[in-house]
Amino acid sequence: MDGFSVGAMDEMIERADFLITATGCSDVVTKRALARAKDGLVMANAGHFDVEIDKLALSALATEQTDVRDGIRQFTLGDGRKLYLLGDGRLVNLVLGDGHPVEIMDISFALQALTLKHIVESGLHSPAVYRVPDEIDQQVAEMKLAALDVRIDSLTPEQSAYLGL
Repeated sequence: MDGFSVGAMDEMIERADFLITATGCSDVVTKRALARAKDGLVMANAGHFDVEIDKLALSALATEQTDVRDGIRQFTLGDGRKLYLLGDGRLVNLVLGDGHPVEIMDISFALQALTLKHIVESGLHSPAVYRVPDEIDQQVAEMKLAALDVRIDSLTPEQSAYLGL
């Protein structure tokens, strides 16, 4: 939680400036909660799909809806309070963050390609979930560090033993 206030919806919604859902569950922010939300509340979803914040209830409570910026919709409630929804309640890092950054995707694709090569060369053709071998994980990490011209310390024999390597 990294120092952020976390608590029951009924307790927190009236004083929250930012509300970020990350449960992967539906009906987390309900009409009841939205009706009690603090003026200026900014809401985002970091969980799965777009079912955590009740968008239909939010629209029903609003007397006016305005797109104030790309990906930010303002909902003005009957009493004048304004609530803001980022990315239409969809997974905010994908909708507004333009997807995963290349700095992450290159590592992911390298792991996938080298693991696929390993699976083919090892004759593992049965449908299954296969773990990325530690050697491939290490190889990709070393390639990324080299590409960034970053040097790190090597583990001592004692550290390797401690980690069971």
